[in-house]
Amino acid sequence: MSKNPPIPPSPNHPIFLSLQAMRLKSLEIKGFKSFANETVMHFGEDVIGIVGPNGSGKSNVVDAIRWVLGEQKSSELRLDTMTSVIFNGTKKRKPGGLASVSLTFENTKNLLPTEYNTVTVTRMLYRTGESEYRLNGVQCRLKDITSLLMDTGIGSDSYAIIALGMVDDILADKDNSRRRMFEQAAGVSKYKARKKETLSKLESTSADLERIQDLLFEIEGNLATLEKQAKRTKRYFEIREEYKLLSIDLGLIKVATLRESQREVQGQLEKEEHSYRQLEIETREIEAHLEKERKSNLDTEKTLSERQRELNHLVGQIKNTEADKRMQEQKKQFVEQTRVKLAEEIKSAESRIEQLKLEIERYQIEVKTEQSQEQNLMESLQIADNQLKEIREGHGTLKSDLDAIMKDQQAIEREVFELEKRKAVNSNQIQSALFELERSGFDTEQRREEVAQLQLKIDALEAEEITKKAILEALEKAEEQRHEELQQAEAALEELTKKIARINREMDARRNEFKLTQSMIENLEGFPESIRFLSGNKEWKDTPLLSDIIYVKEVYRVAIENYLEPYLSYYVVKDLKEAQRAIELLSKSQKGKANFFVLDAFQNHASPITLLPDTLQAVDLVETDSAYRNLFGYLLGNVLVTEREDLVTQLPEGDVVLLSKSGRFIQRKFSISGGSVGLFEGKKIGRKKNLEILENQVKKLEKESNSLSTEFYNAKSKIETLKAQRVPAQIQDARNELNKVTQQKITFYTRLENFETFLRDADKKARRITTNDAGIARVEYIDRAGFGF
Repeated sequence: MSKNPPIPPSPNHPIFLSLQAMRLKSLEIKGFKSFANETVMHFGEDVIGIVGPNGSGKSNVVDAIRWVLGEQKSSELRLDTMTSVIFNGTKKRKPGGLASVSLTFENTKNLLPTEYNTVTVTRMLYRTGESEYRLNGVQCRLKDITSLLMDTGIGSDSYAIIALGMVDDILADKDNSRRRMFEQAAGVSKYKARKKETLSKLESTSADLERIQDLLFEIEGNLATLEKQAKRTKRYFEIREEYKLLSIDLGLIKVATLRESQREVQGQLEKEEHSYRQLEIETREIEAHLEKERKSNLDTEKTLSERQRELNHLVGQIKNTEADKRMQEQKKQFVEQTRVKLAEEIKSAESRIEQLKLEIERYQIEVKTEQSQEQNLMESLQIADNQLKEIREGHGTLKSDLDAIMKDQQAIEREVFELEKRKAVNSNQIQSALFELERSGFDTEQRREEVAQLQLKIDALEAEEITKKAILEALEKAEEQRHEELQQAEAALEELTKKIARINREMDARRNEFKLTQSMIENLEGFPESIRFLSGNKEWKDTPLLSDIIYVKEVYRVAIENYLEPYLSYYVVKDLKEAQRAIELLSKSQKGKANFFVLDAFQNHASPITLLPDTLQAVDLVETDSAYRNLFGYLLGNVLVTEREDLVTQLPEGDVVLLSKSGRFIQRKFSISGGSVGLFEGKKIGRKKNLEILENQVKKLEKESNSLSTEFYNAKSKIETLKAQRVPAQIQDARNELNKVTQQKITFYTRLENFETFLRDADKKARRITTNDAGIARVEYIDRAGFGF
């Protein structure tokens, strides 16, 4: 192969055109290999030479340029590992912790696709292994740098940088180095790089497609199952959404049902109270009816007494009838005795007839004897007839006298019979009356004793009735008072339950908000790493953030926070020294940047006064310490808050900013920003102040909840005590006892009246018997022997 040097490209070649348009301006090296201190090399001339003895670091300059342009192979930099580019230290100097190289180009012809005239490419590597790239101080990716320098022919592997040994590689055409140099000079390498990148992407895409085919094959097997699962999942979400809606509807229905039930129960309670009053009225009516029935019962008992008297009268009649019966029996005995006497008389008459027959026979004999004498006597008969006529005339007179005497005798006998009969009846009546009078006297004496005992019992029952009535009235009054106290206690308990539930809900909400706010404060959510670093630093953690020194009422909090959003992470320091100290801490620890407000700069600041109709000055809505008033006057001096949600067609002259109260929009003279309000907006501003307020609110709510809980348990205990003091059974027992006493009293009164009636009847009967005994005539028996025939 020919060893002749390559023919250099003409000045009109693209690489020279790019170099003429984009010039290397400077190179800054710090902590890279042998450059421990910060070293700056300026390339102000067309040709710059760097000379020095061996080992002084001339090759390290080229390595630094290659490294900052993105060299990833440590072997190309003559190193074992990439971390070896960091200064390793000497006997008198400590090793460095950072290697940094910055390469600055002039971009006056805008060859690079950027608006900057100067482009600085920086690469930094920490000993921990972390590295970063920057373009003009802005962190970026290596790909961004490679894409930016793609069309310039400058890169870590381009031939614009000829390192040691590259000329021999070109002359020897090692690994097609000569071809690569010509491709770079012709501007083909970028297309090859893009082609390579595209082919790599295509290969990756092909591999992905193959993998996708495999996945599709696997997925197709599970597609049916997944479809079922998807349908189930969809159905689950639909059902869950439906369940959510139905739960809400059910909750509303339950609430409506409970309210309706409450109304029904209230109506039923009123109805029951009305029924209770009606029952009381009915009870009183029943009691009146019962009293009426008692009176009727008394009347009935009086009637019973009259019936008893009638019964006694009937018994007397029966006794009289029995006496008559006995009289009839006596009369029957008398008739029987008369019959026996008559039978004896008949026997006597029969014996007399026999005797008379014998006499007739004797007389017949005598007649025969006398017939003979009749003739003798005929003559005497004639004479006797004459005499007989005279005697007959005298016999007729005697016979009429005899008949009159017989009639008088029969009348006397009948009178005697009647008198004997009357005597027997009167004797029986006297015996019955004496027996009845004796028994009546015994009964009367016994009844009089019973009447005295009944009167004592009635007096005792009346005293007991008065006592029972007093006890019943006291129990009913106590029960009514207990019922009223129970209703009041239950109403108070229900009100306490509602208050406790409301306070518990509010307390849970405040606790959750407190925990969320505390977590956000402790973790500094929403703030950059530099803020978290400074807040965790012992030397700096007491310095407040702007968001910590401000407090705004909740209604205006979202609007003020949206406007102050860019400044909420600013630290508020007294002077520049504190800000400088924080900047040094961040620089030393490589933790990013932070912003500061210096209070000394606002000492003489005067806030402008700007007002519009229906607006409030935002600075008046902010609560903060007096030391920070000028700062917020500067930030919010030209900011107004409107209650309306409509945009203003024209703002006044000046930098006036208009905020909607809800935070929906921010209107400036030449711009408007706005939209929906997020759920967590308004949570950054015044976190610490809000945390203190929330803590005080939680403590206050806990205290109130404990107080209400004590009242609740006291009210519940009172209700349980009142329920335990129920005395319906005692009232019923007292009523039963009172009714029993009243019934006994009525019974005793009835018996007393019956006894009094009995005593009056007994007295009348005794007087009547005495009168009847005194009026009985003495009966004299007429002796039959005293009458002559």
